[in-house]
Amino acid sequence: MLDTRRYDDREHLLLASYAMHSRDSGGRRYQEPEHTYRGPFARDRDRILHSSAFRRLSGKMQVFTGEMGIYHRTRLTHTFEVASIARTMARVLRLNEDLTEALALVHDIGHPPYGHCGEDALSDCMHHVGGFSHNSFALVIVEQLEKRYEQFPGLNLTREILDGQDVRAHKAEAAVGRSPLLEVQLVDAADSMAYDAHDVDDALQLGLLTMRELSELSIVRRAMASIAAKHGPGPIRQERQLLVHELIDLQVTDFLEEATELLIPFAGQSSGDLRNAGVRVEHSDQLGRERAELEAFLFEAVYRHPRLIPVRRAAYHRLQDMFEVLVNQPSRLPLRFRRRCEDHPIEAVVGEYLAGMTDAFCDAQYRYATDGSTGPLADW
Repeated sequence: MLDTRRYDDREHLLLASYAMHSRDSGGRRYQEPEHTYRGPFARDRDRILHSSAFRRLSGKMQVFTGEMGIYHRTRLTHTFEVASIARTMARVLRLNEDLTEALALVHDIGHPPYGHCGEDALSDCMHHVGGFSHNSFALVIVEQLEKRYEQFPGLNLTREILDGQDVRAHKAEAAVGRSPLLEVQLVDAADSMAYDAHDVDDALQLGLLTMRELSELSIVRRAMASIAAKHGPGPIRQERQLLVHELIDLQVTDFLEEATELLIPFAGQSSGDLRNAGVRVEHSDQLGRERAELEAFLFEAVYRHPRLIPVRRAAYHRLQDMFEVLVNQPSRLPLRFRRRCEDHPIEAVVGEYLAGMTDAFCDAQYRYATDGSTGPLADW
């Protein structure tokens, strides 16, 4: 006979007092019996992993588009990279790894097709209903749109997962007063570390940047100095790969050193105590400045690169045209979205439908929506 108390005993032995312990979870909206050998956050992780919205991340590009090749990240590969970094840091700091991994896996589940320009397009189209936020849409997905259980809508995730995603949707409010769970802060930091390093990797591979340009940045010079010290004099092979590895290692090490020092006085206190005290873990001032310099450079040199602008513009107008067609002809929405129009504004429902698409699926539906046809578009 399995005894679920062993799960609590294991967490008590392995986790720091200020980690989020499963026994302290706020539970689920719809009550369910406990699983015999999985804790609540492990179940959340598996529900997210097996959701259709999670699988669709494989067809959503991170920054670049499929027209530029197949090397660069999709939302799915980025998500796994974030989960890997976050779980490593959680283990070092003795935080809840299952919760951290679940938060990482769900963090980008609400992203629309076509990367950042897809979000810009939907936000502009939906300004009359509050705009569009991929973080807020993630909550709609996991609480309403996913249909995997007869007993309740959505995935019925724990309060900690939902609150963590809500924090991402309201970052300005979360930056003051009571702080988010440490596991939530960890995933947010891992997300930022991953896309900084991996956008460098993708941009170098695609020829949008050169090592000479990057070497003007403080954090890159520091990373290259570390690589040279490890590999000795002479030419460095696989320079790009080594740079990406070192950029991640620099950021993770700095974050862990700062966090470890910050958390020493809180030994023995609970997760709630740290939240009430407003404890927030950040990089050192020096690395914070260096990361800000890198991100400003990437914004100008990569995200606004001349090769990307026409592709982004075309994708923007594709979504805009589809939005107008469906708002004016709601009968062309798939059945379950037509039903949602009974309780939600048509602009919000059309935005949800478009946001759930992969890049390729959106391309196909765009052709059907604008070729003179009158039938409903396909459901995803």
